[in-house]
Amino acid sequence: MTKLQRIIRQIKPLDAEAMHLAQARQDTLTKPQGSLGRLEELSIQVTGIQGKARPVIESKVIITMAADHGVTEEGVSLYPQEVTAQMVYNFLRGGAGINVLARHVGARVVVVDMGVASELLPHPGLVVKKIGYGTRNMARGPAMEREEALRALEAGIEVVEEELAKGMDILGIGDMGIGNTTTSSAIVAAITGAPVAKVTGRGTGVDDERLRHKIEVIERALEVNQPDPDDAVDVLTKVGGFEIGGLAGAILGAAAHQVPVALDGFIAGAAGLIAIRLAPQAREYLIAAHRSVEIGHSIMLEHMGLKPLLDLDLRLGEGTGAALGISLVEAAVKILNEMATFTEAGVSEALE
Repeated sequence: MTKLQRIIRQIKPLDAEAMHLAQARQDTLTKPQGSLGRLEELSIQVTGIQGKARPVIESKVIITMAADHGVTEEGVSLYPQEVTAQMVYNFLRGGAGINVLARHVGARVVVVDMGVASELLPHPGLVVKKIGYGTRNMARGPAMEREEALRALEAGIEVVEEELAKGMDILGIGDMGIGNTTTSSAIVAAITGAPVAKVTGRGTGVDDERLRHKIEVIERALEVNQPDPDDAVDVLTKVGGFEIGGLAGAILGAAAHQVPVALDGFIAGAAGLIAIRLAPQAREYLIAAHRSVEIGHSIMLEHMGLKPLLDLDLRLGEGTGAALGISLVEAAVKILNEMATFTEAGVSEALE
């Protein structure tokens, strides 16, 4: 049995008994029942994931995976490919948006080279799981070999298992990769069957003419490759990216070890689609941190049955939205654990 197969088999349904106990406690806290809305729902979901009536959110981790995409040869992005490597160094120096927001919420950032198209300098903060030096141009053939797709998925599992040893109560996932909104649009179109024009946005901020070109490139990639929507590994192979495969593996690894996953935006959502197609049970472990500006993100979330916590017009990636989502999950768990019950507070309950 492969590592991927083993991990998928480990993913269990949420703990119904723990969720029942959490709901019972929520109903006795000093507030009208249900008055904290999504925070109450979140606390109960995390209870079911961790299998603890009093869940813990202390060790917070954001995994940001980076890779390059051969489809950038088609001129689908405003930025050159070398920006991916430059931003990885920025992450490692602590100067990027994700570093700021991770510090704000008290999370550690794990930076992973899944397939940057250059040899990065060694750094103690860099995890190297490089599958290749960027994918091939999906507009002309498969982005990668099936064996590479499987290696990317298993590398994501490995990163999570390595971080679990250091402590991880919740995981946020983010990305870096010039061209990866093009790849993610192809994935969502392939899996959901939605028209490419309905799921393709401006990415780094392309104008109308380049947006039309981007749509044409994705349509060509789907026509050339014919990815099988029922085979997530085939979709990843044909039109995916190494960092998307790694993030999908990270989702599966976290779910197998009963760790909630805060999804960032559009690229993390593409990884979520891959993960859920491989293991439908993994959906219950996902928390949609926010709704991205990318137009395909709403279609992704609807397909996965996820309701975003925030809508802040974010479109940066890196895990920035996931960091903010983690802060809300932590708040939800603190409400469950620290708020007094009516009995504890000596407050009269609602009249019958």
